[in-house]
Order: sequence, then C-alpha cells, then structure tokens
Amino acid sequence: MKLPVFLDRDGVINTNRADYVKTPSEWIPIPGAISAIAELHRAGHPLVIVTNQSGIGRGYYTAEAVDLIHEVMLCALGAAGVPPVPVMYCPHHPGEGCTCRKPETGMIDRAKLDLNLPEGGWLVGDADSDMELGRRSGLETILVLSGRGADQLEIIKAENRVMPDHVTDSLVSAIEIILAPAPTP
Repeated sequence: MKLPVFLDRDGVINTNRADYVKTPSEWIPIPGAISAIAELHRAGHPLVIVTNQSGIGRGYYTAEAVDLIHEVMLCALGAAGVPPVPVMYCPHHPGEGCTCRKPETGMIDRAKLDLNLPEGGWLVGDADSDMELGRRSGLETILVLSGRGADQLEIIKAENRVMPDHVTDSLVSAIEIILAPAPTP
C-alpha cells in the first residue's frame, strides 16, 4: 500500500472564504485541485480529507450543511474518477478543547485506525495548524500558498516557528512533490 495523503479542504481543494464556506454554492474548487486528487488516486495513494469546521460550533451553519457541501465535493471528485474519499471534520468551537481540532491528532488517529492505514504519509494544508498536525502525526508536511498559505508562511517565518517540509503554490504542485520518485541512496 502506498502512503496515505491527508488533505485539508478550504484553501487547498476549494477556495477559502473569510466568512466560511456555508453552502454548497459557496464551495468552489481551486483550478486543478480535482484533477490533482484524481492523479493521486490513480497513483494508488489512500486519500483522506481532514478539515476543521468550527462554523458548526460557532453556530454559523449546521452539520447538515457541511454534509451537503461534502456531497458536492465528492460528486466533483467522482466525476473525475475518484471513488468516495473519507472526510473527517471537527465541528467544535476552538474553545471546546476537543481532541479532533487541528493541530490535535484525533482526525488522523481515527482515519488510521478506521481505514487501517500505514504509518507515514503526507499532510497538505494551507495553515500552520495543518503543518503542526502533520508533524505530530509523523507525516511529511506540504504548505500550499493557496488559501491562507502565503499569510501563514509569513507568520511562521516572523514567529520563527518550525518550517514545513515543503512549500509550494497549490495542490497541483504539491502532487508533483508527492509523486516524485524517491531519491536513490
């Protein structure tokens, strides 16, 4: 089995919104993202989407709305030849202290257990919390500059935080990193 790839949603697969993606019509894929995920699928990588959806806990939208958004996303992926991808999300308000809100590892721990995934793999995200989740979970991290990525990179540098393993423009170029042949010793 190839190593799993864990993908953040907003800012990686679809455009990010300051006021949250609240409805299916607000879910707009980033150009090339759906075909990049299809390429990962064809290469044999198990895929899991992991996303904080604190808008539920904040009362901005419902879990049912998130489920509808995910149906639209999974239909777009299906049209590109990707079978249903597991989507794990944290619905909690940031102050609730749950174990699933990134950078806590609950979503990845559950995915590994439920899906019998091997150790290792990749985390692709647009936030420092994604990168921290990846480090805590033993994953190679890729920060994409789409979404909040460029702003997050400036914060990471300014606050002298741990740099991601890779920084790249988008999910499309992140896939190139993941699919690159392993260097020979």
